[in-house]
Amino acid sequence: METAGNARRTFLIAAFEGWNDACQASTGVIRHLMSHYESREVRHIRCDGFYDYQSTRPMVCHVTGRRRILWPQTTFFAIDINPETRIYAQIAPEPNYRWIDYCRTSLRIAEEFEVTDIVTLGSMFAECPHTRPLPLDVSDSHKQCEMDREFDGPVGIPTVLDAIAQEENFSTASIWSSIPQYLGGDDCAQATLQMLDRLAFILGTELDKGNLPVKAAQWKHQAEDITDSSEDLGEYVRHLEHEYDLKAQAKAIAGEGAPRAEQLVKEAEEFLKDMGNCM
Repeated sequence: METAGNARRTFLIAAFEGWNDACQASTGVIRHLMSHYESREVRHIRCDGFYDYQSTRPMVCHVTGRRRILWPQTTFFAIDINPETRIYAQIAPEPNYRWIDYCRTSLRIAEEFEVTDIVTLGSMFAECPHTRPLPLDVSDSHKQCEMDREFDGPVGIPTVLDAIAQEENFSTASIWSSIPQYLGGDDCAQATLQMLDRLAFILGTELDKGNLPVKAAQWKHQAEDITDSSEDLGEYVRHLEHEYDLKAQAKAIAGEGAPRAEQLVKEAEEFLKDMGNCM
């Protein structure tokens, strides 16, 4: 819920496996926090009624020699960052059914723990180069990101949870990372690292990065090997770099006045038209 400026803020960080979790980058943020700070399970949402077990299947594992069926479920964790920062984390496969009921159940649990701020995480495949910082779309209760303003199309459970949380007067923020679609579905430590950095900014505290910078460097090195092995892919990445740089330049000088910004938009449109003719 919204609080006075000096009141203590309590955060719920939510990420969901599946369609909203390209390269496991968003759930990777929560798993990273759990592995680097003291954490404990504090709540569950039962799976009954929320999942289609043919699309989100239960798993079998063996514990102390006995077979056990693990059903998909939502788990809430308390994570001890520092004495001044109180965080809860929600992680689950994206539910198949009854999203509104699911989100309202999640928010009732958030109220139990006196959560004031909901932060949703997501990652998606996009046309962007691995040679530049991966695009992040960040919005909050007061400011929409570019994706919110321009995107029309299907959405996932993070977007629905964010919208319902706003309706119920929670302060909200969302962080979405774009990941190069030409690299496939392996883990993307670079996206997780950038999302962790932005989350730290929202929380107003430093977060332990652990070995994420090393893993991010390894991810970039592997991406270089992939693009170096294909002349066509290398040319495609160079097109993406040029498009990325044009957009970055346009944003950097947008404050200089409309005429210059309009000129850059025209240049970007001409470039994209030329690239389309070459494909």
